[in-house]
Amino acid sequence: MPRIVVVGSINMDLVTVAQRFPAPGETLLGERFLSVHGGKGGNQAVAAARLGAEVHMVGAVGDDAFATSMCEELKHEGVDISHVARIENCSSGTASITVAGGENEIVVVPGANAHLQPSHVAKAQHLIASADAVLVQMEIPLETVEATLRTAHALRVPVILNPAPAQRLPTECLQLARYITPNQHELAILLGADADEDFLSLMRRAPCPVVLTRGAEGAWFREESEPQHQAGFAVDAVDSTGAGDTFNAALAVFLHEGLAVAVRKACAAAALSVTRLGARGGMPHRTQLETLLAKHQA
Repeated sequence: MPRIVVVGSINMDLVTVAQRFPAPGETLLGERFLSVHGGKGGNQAVAAARLGAEVHMVGAVGDDAFATSMCEELKHEGVDISHVARIENCSSGTASITVAGGENEIVVVPGANAHLQPSHVAKAQHLIASADAVLVQMEIPLETVEATLRTAHALRVPVILNPAPAQRLPTECLQLARYITPNQHELAILLGADADEDFLSLMRRAPCPVVLTRGAEGAWFREESEPQHQAGFAVDAVDSTGAGDTFNAALAVFLHEGLAVAVRKACAAAALSVTRLGARGGMPHRTQLETLLAKHQA
Protein backbone atom coordinates (compact mmCIF):
# COMPACT_ATOMS: atom_id res chain seq x y z
CA MET A 1 0.00 0.00 0.00
CA PRO A 2 1.77 3.19 -1.14
CA ARG A 3 1.81 6.04 1.38
CA ILE A 4 0.80 9.35 -0.18
CA VAL A 5 0.90 12.80 1.44
CA VAL A 6 -1.32 15.45 -0.16
CA VAL A 7 -0.68 19.12 0.59
CA GLY A 8 -3.47 21.24 -0.80
CA SER A 9 -6.91 22.78 -0.79
CA ILE A 10 -10.16 21.51 0.69
CA ASN A 11 -13.34 23.06 -0.73
CA MET A 12 -17.07 22.68 -0.82
CA ASP A 13 -18.16 22.53 -4.46
CA LEU A 14 -21.47 24.21 -5.27
CA VAL A 15 -22.50 22.67 -8.59
CA THR A 16 -25.16 23.94 -11.01
CA VAL A 17 -26.10 21.86 -14.05
CA ALA A 18 -27.52 23.70 -17.06
CA GLN A 19 -28.11 23.08 -20.77
CA ARG A 20 -25.57 25.78 -21.63
CA PHE A 21 -23.40 28.42 -19.98
CA PRO A 22 -25.07 31.82 -19.42
CA ALA A 23 -23.87 34.82 -21.40
CA PRO A 24 -22.49 37.81 -19.42
CA GLY A 25 -25.38 39.51 -17.63
CA GLU A 26 -27.83 36.73 -18.47
CA THR A 27 -30.01 34.92 -15.92
CA LEU A 28 -30.45 31.30 -16.93
CA LEU A 29 -32.62 28.60 -15.36
CA GLY A 30 -30.57 25.58 -14.36
CA GLU A 31 -31.59 21.95 -14.32
CA ARG A 32 -30.07 20.75 -11.07
CA PHE A 33 -28.05 21.92 -8.05
CA LEU A 34 -25.93 19.94 -5.63
CA SER A 35 -23.20 20.59 -3.08
CA VAL A 36 -20.28 18.16 -3.05
CA HIS A 37 -16.94 18.01 -1.30
CA GLY A 38 -14.02 19.16 -3.41
CA GLY A 39 -10.82 21.20 -3.60
CA LYS A 40 -7.90 19.93 -5.64
CA GLY A 41 -6.11 18.69 -2.54
CA GLY A 42 -9.15 16.98 -1.06
CA ASN A 43 -10.05 15.48 -4.41
CA GLN A 44 -6.59 14.04 -4.96
CA ALA A 45 -6.55 12.63 -1.44
CA VAL A 46 -9.89 10.86 -1.96
CA ALA A 47 -8.89 9.56 -5.40
CA ALA A 48 -5.63 8.15 -4.03
CA ALA A 49 -7.43 6.49 -1.11
CA ARG A 50 -9.97 4.85 -3.42
CA LEU A 51 -7.09 3.46 -5.46
CA GLY A 52 -5.72 1.71 -2.40
CA ALA A 53 -3.17 4.12 -0.96
CA GLU A 54 -2.61 5.14 2.65
CA VAL A 55 -3.30 8.88 2.41
CA HIS A 56 -2.45 11.75 4.75
CA MET A 57 -3.94 15.19 4.11
CA VAL A 58 -2.21 18.46 4.98
CA GLY A 59 -4.73 21.27 4.57
CA ALA A 60 -6.97 23.83 6.26
CA VAL A 61 -10.69 24.40 6.78
CA GLY A 62 -12.61 27.25 8.38
CA ASP A 63 -14.93 27.37 11.37
CA ASP A 64 -18.18 27.16 9.41
CA ALA A 65 -20.69 24.40 8.79
CA PHE A 66 -18.83 23.21 5.70
CA ALA A 67 -15.70 22.41 7.73
CA THR A 68 -17.15 19.57 9.78
CA SER A 69 -18.87 18.06 6.76
CA MET A 70 -15.69 18.13 4.65
CA CYS A 71 -13.52 16.60 7.38
CA GLU A 72 -16.03 13.84 8.08
CA GLU A 73 -16.17 13.02 4.36
CA LEU A 74 -12.38 12.74 4.13
CA LYS A 75 -12.34 10.42 7.15
CA HIS A 76 -15.14 8.36 5.61
CA GLU A 77 -13.01 7.91 2.48
CA GLY A 78 -10.11 6.65 4.59
CA VAL A 79 -7.99 9.81 4.51
CA ASP A 80 -6.04 10.72 7.65
CA ILE A 81 -6.88 14.33 8.64
CA SER A 82 -4.58 14.71 11.65
CA HIS A 83 -2.84 17.56 9.83
CA VAL A 84 -5.93 19.41 8.63
CA ALA A 85 -5.93 22.73 10.53
CA ARG A 86 -9.06 24.57 11.69
CA ILE A 87 -8.74 28.32 11.05
CA GLU A 88 -10.82 30.46 13.39
CA ASN A 89 -12.96 33.36 12.14
CA CYS A 90 -12.56 32.18 8.56
CA SER A 91 -14.79 30.54 5.98
CA SER A 92 -13.86 27.25 4.37
CA GLY A 93 -12.90 27.25 0.71
CA THR A 94 -15.66 27.08 -1.88
CA ALA A 95 -15.87 26.45 -5.62
CA SER A 96 -18.88 27.55 -7.66
CA ILE A 97 -19.12 25.21 -10.65
CA THR A 98 -21.40 25.38 -13.68
CA VAL A 99 -21.63 22.20 -15.77
CA ALA A 100 -22.99 22.23 -19.34
CA GLY A 101 -22.44 19.82 -22.21
CA GLY A 102 -19.83 17.77 -20.35
CA GLU A 103 -17.63 20.85 -19.74
CA ASN A 104 -17.35 23.10 -16.70
CA GLU A 105 -16.61 26.65 -15.56
CA ILE A 106 -15.31 27.18 -12.01
CA VAL A 107 -14.86 30.14 -9.63
CA VAL A 108 -12.86 29.32 -6.48
CA VAL A 109 -12.87 31.33 -3.24
CA PRO A 110 -9.85 30.13 -1.19
CA GLY A 111 -11.11 30.89 2.32
CA ALA A 112 -9.12 28.88 4.86
CA ASN A 113 -6.92 27.45 2.11
CA ALA A 114 -5.20 30.84 1.93
CA HIS A 115 -4.07 30.33 5.53
CA LEU A 116 -2.23 27.06 4.95
CA GLN A 117 1.33 28.02 5.85
CA PRO A 118 4.84 26.53 5.55
CA SER A 119 4.63 25.88 9.30
CA HIS A 120 1.84 23.39 8.64
CA VAL A 121 4.14 21.57 6.19
CA ALA A 122 6.94 21.58 8.76
CA LYS A 123 4.66 19.92 11.32
CA ALA A 124 3.99 17.14 8.80
CA GLN A 125 7.65 16.60 7.90
CA HIS A 126 7.73 13.17 9.55
CA LEU A 127 4.87 12.05 7.29
CA ILE A 128 6.61 13.37 4.19
CA ALA A 129 9.83 11.62 5.18
CA SER A 130 8.08 8.23 5.15
CA ALA A 131 5.93 8.86 2.07
CA ASP A 132 6.25 7.11 -1.28
CA ALA A 133 5.09 10.29 -3.04
CA VAL A 134 3.85 13.80 -2.23
CA LEU A 135 1.17 15.66 -4.18
CA VAL A 136 0.85 19.45 -4.12
CA GLN A 137 -1.27 21.88 -6.14
CA MET A 138 -1.56 25.66 -6.38
CA GLU A 139 -4.87 26.49 -4.69
CA ILE A 140 -2.80 27.25 -1.58
CA PRO A 141 -0.22 30.05 -0.99
CA LEU A 142 2.84 29.87 -3.21
CA GLU A 143 5.17 29.96 -0.20
CA THR A 144 3.49 26.78 1.08
CA VAL A 145 3.84 25.11 -2.32
CA GLU A 146 7.54 26.00 -2.33
CA ALA A 147 7.97 24.73 1.24
CA THR A 148 6.43 21.42 0.22
CA LEU A 149 8.72 21.13 -2.79
CA ARG A 150 11.81 21.99 -0.74
CA THR A 151 10.91 19.60 2.06
CA ALA A 152 10.17 16.62 -0.17
CA HIS A 153 13.22 17.29 -2.34
CA ALA A 154 15.50 17.49 0.71
CA LEU A 155 14.07 14.21 2.02
CA ARG A 156 14.46 12.59 -1.43
CA VAL A 157 10.75 11.86 -1.66
CA PRO A 158 9.23 12.21 -5.15
CA VAL A 159 6.96 15.25 -5.25
CA ILE A 160 4.40 15.81 -8.00
CA LEU A 161 3.44 19.43 -8.64
CA ASN A 162 0.05 19.85 -10.25
CA PRO A 163 0.36 23.52 -11.37
CA ALA A 164 -3.29 24.50 -11.28
CA PRO A 165 -4.36 27.23 -11.26
CA ALA A 166 -1.17 28.05 -13.14
CA GLN A 167 1.18 30.95 -12.64
CA ARG A 168 4.75 31.51 -13.74
CA LEU A 169 7.23 29.84 -11.41
CA PRO A 170 11.00 30.37 -11.14
CA THR A 171 13.19 27.68 -12.65
CA GLU A 172 14.75 26.79 -9.30
CA CYS A 173 11.27 26.07 -7.92
CA LEU A 174 10.29 23.81 -10.84
CA GLN A 175 13.58 21.93 -10.55
CA LEU A 176 12.59 20.76 -7.07
CA ALA A 177 9.65 18.79 -8.48
CA ARG A 178 10.14 15.18 -9.56
CA TYR A 179 7.32 15.74 -12.06
CA ILE A 180 5.02 18.58 -13.04
CA THR A 181 1.60 17.68 -14.46
CA PRO A 182 0.23 20.62 -16.48
CA ASN A 183 -1.95 20.80 -19.55
CA GLN A 184 -0.58 22.77 -22.51
CA HIS A 185 -2.04 26.08 -21.34
CA GLU A 186 -0.66 25.65 -17.83
CA LEU A 187 2.79 24.66 -19.09
CA ALA A 188 2.98 27.77 -21.26
CA ILE A 189 2.12 29.94 -18.24
CA LEU A 190 4.68 28.16 -16.06
CA LEU A 191 7.42 28.82 -18.59
CA GLY A 192 6.27 32.33 -19.57
CA ALA A 193 5.84 31.09 -23.14
CA ASP A 194 3.37 31.71 -25.95
CA ALA A 195 0.23 29.64 -25.41
CA ASP A 196 0.27 28.71 -29.11
CA GLU A 197 3.74 27.17 -28.96
CA ASP A 198 3.83 23.47 -29.80
CA PHE A 199 3.35 21.47 -26.62
CA LEU A 200 6.18 19.07 -27.48
CA SER A 201 8.53 22.02 -27.77
CA LEU A 202 7.35 23.30 -24.40
CA MET A 203 7.95 19.90 -22.84
CA ARG A 204 11.49 19.70 -24.21
CA ARG A 205 12.55 22.99 -22.67
CA ALA A 206 10.91 22.55 -19.27
CA PRO A 207 13.55 22.45 -16.51
CA CYS A 208 12.11 19.29 -14.98
CA PRO A 209 10.34 16.10 -16.10
CA VAL A 210 6.83 16.74 -17.45
CA VAL A 211 3.66 14.66 -17.61
CA LEU A 212 1.36 16.68 -19.83
CA THR A 213 -2.36 15.93 -19.89
CA ARG A 214 -4.30 16.18 -23.16
CA GLY A 215 -7.88 15.34 -22.17
CA ALA A 216 -9.44 12.58 -24.24
CA GLU A 217 -6.20 12.28 -26.23
CA GLY A 218 -4.44 10.94 -23.13
CA ALA A 219 -1.09 12.21 -21.92
CA TRP A 220 2.49 12.83 -23.00
CA PHE A 221 5.42 12.31 -20.66
CA ARG A 222 9.11 13.10 -20.72
CA GLU A 223 11.97 12.55 -18.30
CA GLU A 224 15.27 12.81 -20.16
CA SER A 225 14.41 11.34 -23.56
CA GLU A 226 11.94 12.51 -26.20
CA PRO A 227 8.27 12.88 -25.14
CA GLN A 228 6.24 9.67 -25.26
CA HIS A 229 2.50 9.34 -25.76
CA GLN A 230 -0.07 7.39 -23.78
CA ALA A 231 -3.43 7.20 -25.52
CA GLY A 232 -6.61 7.99 -23.66
CA PHE A 233 -9.46 5.56 -22.94
CA ALA A 234 -12.76 6.14 -24.77
CA VAL A 235 -15.75 6.69 -22.47
CA ASP A 236 -19.06 8.55 -22.52
CA ALA A 237 -18.18 11.82 -20.79
CA VAL A 238 -20.72 13.32 -18.38
CA ASP A 239 -18.64 15.78 -16.32
CA SER A 240 -14.93 16.49 -16.63
CA THR A 241 -14.70 18.05 -13.15
CA GLY A 242 -12.09 16.15 -11.13
CA ALA A 243 -10.49 14.31 -14.04
CA GLY A 244 -7.18 16.07 -13.55
CA ASP A 245 -7.24 15.38 -9.82
CA THR A 246 -7.92 11.70 -10.44
CA PHE A 247 -5.06 11.59 -12.95
CA ASN A 248 -2.61 13.11 -10.48
CA ALA A 249 -3.68 10.82 -7.66
CA ALA A 250 -3.29 7.70 -9.80
CA LEU A 251 0.10 8.89 -11.04
CA ALA A 252 1.29 9.17 -7.43
CA VAL A 253 -0.21 5.86 -6.32
CA PHE A 254 1.34 3.85 -9.15
CA LEU A 255 4.59 5.79 -9.55
CA HIS A 256 6.55 3.00 -7.89
CA GLU A 257 5.66 0.78 -10.88
CA GLY A 258 7.53 3.07 -13.28
CA LEU A 259 6.47 6.27 -15.03
CA ALA A 260 5.06 4.67 -18.20
CA VAL A 261 2.86 2.27 -16.23
CA ALA A 262 1.76 5.03 -13.86
CA VAL A 263 0.76 7.32 -16.74
CA ARG A 264 -1.27 4.55 -18.40
CA LYS A 265 -3.13 3.82 -15.19
CA ALA A 266 -3.62 7.53 -14.57
CA CYS A 267 -5.20 7.97 -18.02
CA ALA A 268 -7.53 5.05 -17.34
CA ALA A 269 -8.53 6.37 -13.92
CA ALA A 270 -9.17 9.85 -15.32
CA ALA A 271 -11.36 8.37 -18.07
CA LEU A 272 -13.50 6.57 -15.51
CA SER A 273 -13.82 9.76 -13.46
CA VAL A 274 -15.66 11.69 -16.19
CA THR A 275 -18.45 9.13 -16.52
CA ARG A 276 -20.41 10.47 -13.53
CA LEU A 277 -21.39 13.89 -12.22
CA GLY A 278 -19.24 15.70 -9.67
CA ALA A 279 -15.53 15.95 -8.97
CA ARG A 280 -15.58 12.81 -6.83
CA GLY A 281 -18.67 11.12 -8.25
CA GLY A 282 -16.77 9.05 -10.80
CA MET A 283 -13.42 8.66 -9.06
CA PRO A 284 -12.81 4.93 -9.41
CA HIS A 285 -11.98 2.35 -6.79
CA ARG A 286 -9.05 0.09 -7.54
CA THR A 287 -11.21 -2.82 -8.68
CA GLN A 288 -12.98 -0.60 -11.23
CA LEU A 289 -9.64 0.57 -12.59
CA GLU A 290 -8.34 -2.97 -12.84
CA THR A 291 -11.47 -4.01 -14.73
CA LEU A 292 -11.03 -1.24 -17.32
CA LEU A 293 -7.33 -1.98 -17.75
CA ALA A 294 -8.04 -5.69 -18.22
CA LYS A 295 -10.34 -4.82 -21.12
CA HIS A 296 -7.54 -2.85 -22.79
CA GLN A 297 -4.59 -5.17 -22.41
CA ALA A 298 -1.90 -4.34 -24.92
